[in-house]
Amino acid sequence: MNVMIQLLGRGVAGLALLLVSYIAVGGLMSAAGAPKPRGQMVEIEPGRTLRLVCEGPKSDRPIVWLEAGAFGLAADWGGTQEALTAAGWRSCAYDRAGMGYSPKGPSPRDGIAIVTDFEKLVAASGEPGPYILVGHSMAGLRLREYAGRNPDKVAGIVLVDAATPEAAQNPQMRGFIKTFASASKWAARGASIGLYKPLVHTRLGDKIDLPPAAKAEKGWAFANGRHNRTAAEEVALWPEASAQAAAQPPFDPKWPVAVVTAGPVAGRELRKEMQAAPARKSEHGLVDHVEAATHTLLIGRRFADHIVRAVAFVADASKKG
Repeated sequence: MNVMIQLLGRGVAGLALLLVSYIAVGGLMSAAGAPKPRGQMVEIEPGRTLRLVCEGPKSDRPIVWLEAGAFGLAADWGGTQEALTAAGWRSCAYDRAGMGYSPKGPSPRDGIAIVTDFEKLVAASGEPGPYILVGHSMAGLRLREYAGRNPDKVAGIVLVDAATPEAAQNPQMRGFIKTFASASKWAARGASIGLYKPLVHTRLGDKIDLPPAAKAEKGWAFANGRHNRTAAEEVALWPEASAQAAAQPPFDPKWPVAVVTAGPVAGRELRKEMQAAPARKSEHGLVDHVEAATHTLLIGRRFADHIVRAVAFVADASKKG
């Protein structure tokens, strides 16, 4: 019995040493620094800047603004921007305050705070409107908030596997949000002690399929404590952000709206119908269910052509009025 206890003790001690070593390696790697960011830092008000990445040729086409979802940053759109540029579109993506390369902003990081920052960034960018607004996942809330406050700046909407404000009233969705918020807090704690840095070059570091430069940025953010803590705060405020967005009017039926979703329809009918609703209510609507895609892969290089087609659709419909 004593021998077994000794062996068990050694095993526990060995596991503890391994865990401490793993965390230590993560901490050392975290201190190594971030990859050089693409784009530029733009001052949105005295003493505050956000990182902005604009790519593609300037033309008479509308500028495409890309808003990332939960835990996302400009890097998430690296593959999509590459495809948009190849098709002749100019697009802009950015890091929200406290995310990626952007310094922290004032709390709380609810929908109003995020969209207010976005309005200031759009104005400071000098990029002319009206714009095609593209939002992934939780960014569906931001698009509703921004469009309601700035209807004159909207040329069209593209919702990419996006949440709607109304979805937060669904009991299943409320349960998901609560679970996601709890998991996000743990993710932030793990990143804060360097737990994820050794995983940067695994599939967990890039579940989107990004070009090399964007992939490096995404991997760094995946393991960064500040980025994850801010993301967790945003997710915790999902119900408040949904209520704020729902207080804005629905999308104008005259605005072209394209909805691109990930995964099969079978077994997800209610969720798919909620996602498709904005396009169904538009006079110029498009719904594209990409069954082979996952929620994250949908915005990567493999499926970016679906987003490019959606952008082209709303642009053409906008011209027709």
